[in-house]
Amino acid sequence: MTKGNERLYSVMRVVWLSTLALVLTDDGCGNPSSPGISLTLSSGTALLLQDGTPASVNVTISRSAGNTKSVTLTATGLPSGLQLQFVQPGTGATGTVTVSGGGNMPAGTYSVTIRADDGGSTASQPLSVIVGIVAAVGNTVDVNSGVSGKLQQFISTSFGVGDFSFPVNADLSALNALEPQHIRIQVIGYVPMSTNTGQASDWDFTTLDGMVQPLLAVADNSPSFEIAVAPDFLNAPSSNNATGKQFVFNAANLKLFAQYCANLVRYYNTGGFDWGGQHFQSPSSHPITWWAIFNEYNINGLTPSQYVQLYNTVVPAMQAVDPTIKFIALELSTFNTQYCTSHNLPFNCASGNPQNNLPTFVAPASSDGVSAQVDAVSIHLYSSCDWKDTDAQVFSTVPLMVELGVSYIYHELQTRPDLANVPLLVTESNINSDYNRGDGMSICTGLPYVEDPRGTSAFFAGWRAYVFSQIGKAGSHALFHWDYADSNTGIQTAMVDTSFSNKYLSYWVEYWLAHKFPWDGATPGPDILTLNATESSTIEMLAARNSDGSVVVMIADHAVGSPTDDNGPGAPRTVVVDLSALGQFTSGTQLTIDANTDTTNGPATVSITPASRMTLNLGGYGVTFVTLRP
Repeated sequence: MTKGNERLYSVMRVVWLSTLALVLTDDGCGNPSSPGISLTLSSGTALLLQDGTPASVNVTISRSAGNTKSVTLTATGLPSGLQLQFVQPGTGATGTVTVSGGGNMPAGTYSVTIRADDGGSTASQPLSVIVGIVAAVGNTVDVNSGVSGKLQQFISTSFGVGDFSFPVNADLSALNALEPQHIRIQVIGYVPMSTNTGQASDWDFTTLDGMVQPLLAVADNSPSFEIAVAPDFLNAPSSNNATGKQFVFNAANLKLFAQYCANLVRYYNTGGFDWGGQHFQSPSSHPITWWAIFNEYNINGLTPSQYVQLYNTVVPAMQAVDPTIKFIALELSTFNTQYCTSHNLPFNCASGNPQNNLPTFVAPASSDGVSAQVDAVSIHLYSSCDWKDTDAQVFSTVPLMVELGVSYIYHELQTRPDLANVPLLVTESNINSDYNRGDGMSICTGLPYVEDPRGTSAFFAGWRAYVFSQIGKAGSHALFHWDYADSNTGIQTAMVDTSFSNKYLSYWVEYWLAHKFPWDGATPGPDILTLNATESSTIEMLAARNSDGSVVVMIADHAVGSPTDDNGPGAPRTVVVDLSALGQFTSGTQLTIDANTDTTNGPATVSITPASRMTLNLGGYGVTFVTLRP
C-alpha cells in the first residue's frame, strides 16, 4: 500500500468508527441504544383516574435507513396494581401504550420506563403515570353535614392583651377586610384591677382599652371579651399551668371574682361604675355583648366541678348588670391523653380531653351541673405542641379534633334539653400551641423554644382548609385564628407582623375561607352539597352553594411527600371534579393558595371555562377554590 493510500485509509477508518460510536450511544432522544431505532412518546405523563378511566399515550418509532424489523414495546419499573396494554408498532412507525388499574392505586405519581426492542436495537423513554382522584359533586344537600346541611361557620381572629400591644397609629384596614365576627380579646397580661383596697388606684383600664377601643371600632363592632384570669389578689403563684397563676378557690374569692366581672360589664355596657371617688366608663358607644368566662380552666388550676361553680356564680352577677349579654362557657384547652403521653408534656394536658370535662358540665343542674345561662361553648384546637412533630403527625390530629372535640361535645350537650341547641365555637386554633415561657424555653417540652414555621408556610394552607372543612361539616359555628399579630410566637401563629404592615400567607387563607363560604352568624349559611370522592386520605373537599346560586368547590392538598417531612413541600395531587349534576354555569374562577402565593397582594383569581368535568392540579401543600356562577 502506498503512503497516499495509507493516509486515505486512516481518514476513512476514523470517520467509520466515529459514526459507529454515535449510532451505538445515541437513539436520537438522548438515551443509550443499539443502532437502528429511536422512541418518542406523545406525552411524558399519563393521567390515570381512580374511577377506572384508563390513560393512553402514543408511541412513534424512528428507524435507521433500511431497518424493517418488527418492534415490540415493553415496560420496566411497573408498580404493582398498574397494568399496561400495548398496540405494538410491529414493522410500522406508531404504537400505543394504555395504562389501567387506577382504581387499585393510591393517588400520586409513579415512574415507568417504556422500552422498544427490534431484536437487535433498543430505545427507551420515561413515563410518569399520575393517578388522579375523581370527585362527583351532587345537586342535593348533605343534610347530615353542618347544621342540617348548612355550613354555618364564620372566621375570626384573636388578640391577647399582655402578649401584644397595638402599634402606634395601627392600620386596621387589613383586619377589617377579613370581616371577622366577634374578634376575641383574651385578657391575661393586663387585668384592669390590680388590688382591692377601695382606692381609685385599684383600677386602670389604660392598657386594656389600648386594644379594646380600636377593636370596638372595626368589623362588626362586637368583639368577644374573655375574662381569662382573675385579678392577682385572688390568685396564688403556680408553676404547673399556662398562666403561672392559680385561682384560689373558696367562697370569698368566688364572690369577689363575680363582683370584678360585674364591674367590667358596668364599665363597657351600662354607664360605668364608681370606685374610690372616681368614675370609670368606656369611651365607646359600642357595648360588649359576648363574654367568655375563664381561659382553659383545665390547665389553669381548676377542676371541672370548680369551674362549674365559678361559672354558676359569675354569670348571674354579670346578668344582673346587663340581662342582654351572652356567655361563652368552657374555653377548653383540648389535648388527648395519647398525645400528652407520647410527648411527655410537663403539665397535665390530658385534662383537656373533653371526655374528662363535659360530663360534669352537662350533669343535671340539681346534681351540680351548669345552671347559669349558656349561649355557646368553646374549645381550643391545636395539632401540636412540639415543632419537631412531623407533617404526617400534625395532619393525623385533624380527625381527632372532630371525634374528641366537636362531635363528642355536641353529643354531650344533647343529653340536656336546655343545652341541646347550644352552638360550639372554636375560639383558638393553630398548628402549634407552644410558646416561649419567658426564659427562652418551651412551655410544652421544657427544651429551648423554636418557632414552628408551618404556621405561615404553604403547610398552613393545606392544614387550615382541612380543619375548616372537617369541623364545619361536624357543626362548628366559628373558627378563630390564634392570633392576629403576636410578638411572643411570631410566624408560628401570626397572620400579620407586629407592625400590621406585612401579611403572612396565613392571612390570605383565612381571608378566602371567610369570603368563599360567607356566613353572617344569623341567617342560614351556604348549602353543603353531597360529594363522593374516590380517595379522601390526602385531600379534603368541600362543595357548597351560596344564596346567590354560585357553587364553590374547595380542594385542600394535605398529601405528605415523605414520612419524615417537617414543613415539607407536600406531594402533588390531581383531582377531576365531575360537576355534571349541577347543570350549566356561565362563568367560573379559580384561586389557589400555595408556596407560590404572593403574600403582599394575595393569590390571583383566574378566569376559567366551566365544564361538566374539570381537572384541577395542586403542586403540593395548598388549597384551591373553584367558583362557578349560573
